[in-house]
Parts: sequence; structure tokens; C-alpha cells
Amino acid sequence: MSKHNKIGIKGEQIAADYLLNKGYIIIERNWRTGKKEVDIIALKDNILIVFEIKTRSRIDILFPEESVNRRKQGHLKAAGAVYLNDHPEYINLRFDIISIVLEGDSVKEIVHFEEAFY
Repeated sequence: MSKHNKIGIKGEQIAADYLLNKGYIIIERNWRTGKKEVDIIALKDNILIVFEIKTRSRIDILFPEESVNRRKQGHLKAAGAVYLNDHPEYINLRFDIISIVLEGDSVKEIVHFEEAFY
């Protein structure tokens, strides 16, 4: 497995632990519809939240959250719409980003952007 993939997997676990500690209920991890993938789908206060997790070990070019471009947002919106359609018990949908910066094996920074895009 490449270093890039290992960092991504580690970041997703860090984000899942962070969300659980904040009282979120994780419903899905790495949920797929077609070629689109959602890192985490969670529930809090009757709001279904689609999370994109971005983890970096270096931020000399971009902060992790800056890589969630319009194309990626479009994929997440489309996947969220499919999930809502398949699960009509959920009404409200939100898109969040969790940005994680690692320093070695430690978390240097974790930032949760609620309602990151619409």
C-alpha cells in the first residue's frame, strides 16, 4: 500500500474517533455508489452529514481542505442525493469537511468545517 493511501486510512480513523467523541453516530464508512465514494456518513441532531476527510503530512502547497474542489463537491452532492433517496427516513443533509494535518505519527491539527459547501 502506498504512503498516500496509508495516510488517508489513518486520517479516516482519526476523523471517525473525533466524530464519535463529539457525539456523532457513524452510519457508513467508505460508502460507494457507482464510482463515487463518501468517506463517512454520520448522524447528529437528526441531520445526515456527508463527510469528506482530507489528511496531509505536509501543507507546504495546500491545506487539506483546499483539495475539495468543485468537482469533488459535485461527486459528494450526487452521492448524498443517492443516499437520501435510498434512505427516506432522513430529511436534512449537510456536507462537512474534516481536515487533518499529521506530524509524524501525531495529529498536529484537526479542523471540522461544518456546512463546508451546499
